[in-house]
Amino acid sequence: MRCQIAPANWEGAMSDKKEADAGGEEDVDVPEAGGEDGQPKRRLSTKKLILYIGAPLLLIIIGGTAAFFLVDFSGGYKPSQEAKKGEEPAKPPAQVAFFDLPEMLVNLNTGSKQASYLKIKISLELADAATQPQIQAMMPRVLDSFQTYLRELRHEDLSGSAGTYRLKEELLTRVNATVKPAKVTDVLFREMLVQ
Repeated sequence: MRCQIAPANWEGAMSDKKEADAGGEEDVDVPEAGGEDGQPKRRLSTKKLILYIGAPLLLIIIGGTAAFFLVDFSGGYKPSQEAKKGEEPAKPPAQVAFFDLPEMLVNLNTGSKQASYLKIKISLELADAATQPQIQAMMPRVLDSFQTYLRELRHEDLSGSAGTYRLKEELLTRVNATVKPAKVTDVLFREMLVQ
């Protein structure tokens, strides 16, 4: 479908345009480019622009500087000099002791497959060196509980770091149950070989 413009209207519209272009003094109501409702856009003055952008930026800079000087990035709040004077000196940590167990060689539970062996050297970390005689007195029970547990392990139980971590936690639980009231803080593997 074609639209046709009537020639009379066309000429009238063209003559109005020519008069306006020729410097005619007619006021034409043409809305300025602006918002959706035909209102002209307003420009922000320089003062308002500084206020809206500069003030938040200045607050961020001041806050970051304050955080840098007040916060200890290793995980805590830095106390002022007056607060440090009132603190008591920290006690030195207790002397830890290590107790080496004899090397153990156990066969793993493989079912009907070819035999598989675990060779392991373990050190026990003690919270206090005074508990070494108690651990030494209970050593046959500690070794028995370790070997009983280790013989039931499968090769898949020891694979990966998750398997090693589970083994360490299980041995720590067993040794602490055996040597009560003495306390073992950690089980350390000096050597672990699976064949």
